[in-house]
Amino acid sequence: VLIAIGRDACTRNIGLQTIGVKINEKNGKVPVNDEEQTNVPYVYAIGDILDGKLELTPVAIQAGRLLAQRLYGGSSRKCDYINVPTTVFTPLEYGCCGYPEERAIDEFGKQNLEVYHTLFWPLEWTVPGRDNNTCYAKIICNKQDNNRVIGLHVLGPSAGEVTQGFAAAIKCGLTKELLDETIGIHPTCAEVFTTMDITKSSGQDITQKGC
Repeated sequence: VLIAIGRDACTRNIGLQTIGVKINEKNGKVPVNDEEQTNVPYVYAIGDILDGKLELTPVAIQAGRLLAQRLYGGSSRKCDYINVPTTVFTPLEYGCCGYPEERAIDEFGKQNLEVYHTLFWPLEWTVPGRDNNTCYAKIICNKQDNNRVIGLHVLGPSAGEVTQGFAAAIKCGLTKELLDETIGIHPTCAEVFTTMDITKSSGQDITQKGC
């Protein structure tokens, strides 16, 4: 049995209290502002130690690079902790970028969102006859911002590869209209994002009959 429950923040015995840097007493992590600055102006923190941020190595690398550029290169660019492509490499992969639906509702209000979703059947599953309603795709759109895609979620083969590609589009301001205008590569799993037309609010059936 393998239990992976995350990382411990070893901050209680490195002298932070001596210089007055505050930590979250519950988990030992360090609260920072949007420039990775702690409550002590000359102390910064990046990576897994941040309270409420993602524990991902590429995020830490990006944040550190941008921090160095702000401190010493005259830059003003900050790390984007929202539009981070992430994948869970389970046998059936799950990938996401942007807001989860629940957090999007809290942030923007349910009435300002439109959620499109569908089940889909990967081509490679048709020969072995696997269940054609196991894979799932969803996008969350902000109706108040030209239906901009603020969340993308996919459960299916190669979800990591799919999510990485769409992450760049989301950073560029991807909208539902642009997705609809994009020609899909048939037959791929990623194609499903170019053909979505059923909203969660409609209550319509999203089960699939074929690939």
